[in-house]
Amino acid sequence: MKYPCLVPKRLCKTKIRVHLESEELNNLGGPKHTADLKLSCNFQDRAKTILTAEKKLVQVTGTALFPGDIAPEMPSLSGGTVTVFGETRRIVQGTKNRNPDGTVNYCTLEVM
Repeated sequence: MKYPCLVPKRLCKTKIRVHLESEELNNLGGPKHTADLKLSCNFQDRAKTILTAEKKLVQVTGTALFPGDIAPEMPSLSGGTVTVFGETRRIVQGTKNRNPDGTVNYCTLEVM
């Protein structure tokens, strides 16, 4: 059975550069797998105001949605950076959202 893609390519218009690093380390202590990708995504920005005792802090976060599996050689999307709208942001969380048969429907990167 073919499952519909929940993030259609026609809605992915934002250009983004993704640098992914795996959790696994090679024998030199660096990441075992890395990937530098130029992709299009559906990007949604969020801003949250946090009030601390000293001052007000505005935290800008975002979510990038990609159709399909952007890194099939990597078992999980755990770390790295993205450059979107000229800003480099750190990947906080990555998800490979799967269909019931185990194939990847779309990928999500939460950035800060």
